[in-house]
Amino acid sequence: MADEVVLLDFWCSPFGMRVRIALAEKGVEYQCREENLQDKSPFLLQMNPIHKKIPVLIHNEKPICESLIIVQYIDEIWKEKVPLLPSDPYQRAHARFWADYVDKKIYHYFRDILRSSSEGEELEKNKKEFIEELKVLEVELGDKPYFGGDDFGFVDVSFVTFYSWFYAMETFGNFKVEAECPKLIAWAKRCMQKESVAKSIPDSLKIYDFAVQIRKKLGVE
Repeated sequence: MADEVVLLDFWCSPFGMRVRIALAEKGVEYQCREENLQDKSPFLLQMNPIHKKIPVLIHNEKPICESLIIVQYIDEIWKEKVPLLPSDPYQRAHARFWADYVDKKIYHYFRDILRSSSEGEELEKNKKEFIEELKVLEVELGDKPYFGGDDFGFVDVSFVTFYSWFYAMETFGNFKVEAECPKLIAWAKRCMQKESVAKSIPDSLKIYDFAVQIRKKLGVE
């Protein structure tokens, strides 16, 4: 019996993009169900009653929630493909640490820049701290092709999805990530050459248009 795989998602969610990339890397066929986050479906609320948010992966009618947990689940279930997490326990813990860092640091400032007025001290503070966190990641990347070394892996999946939002962040904050973190941008472009990434990440201009609408609703545009 073939696996039944359903993904509850929203097109521009960097967290949903992670799951799409992981499924593409593993060659898993799945049904994608786009959610309206302003009017969440009863099915989403049933599948994720605690957090009530996407993404949710439903594998043979069993839901798995939270994007990093989902990506690890995908890596464990579909083992026949190239692994996303290293086999060595220390290296695996190291990869999980940096993926968690992305969620706790990068997403925090990414969200704050999106919500900041185009002028004022708040935006400057958020922009400065966002760049500082990106520089920490650039140091961790070093001269390696990918965060785990020669192969695309868990940290790359966790972080590259935010690259699709960089243009919007740069436009709202009047800065260029490449000027501050050239190695990070080179890494992101390298990731984008992978079919699994390119087909899973929406166009940056489309995301920018969506972000403008969010800012208008928040009264900061």
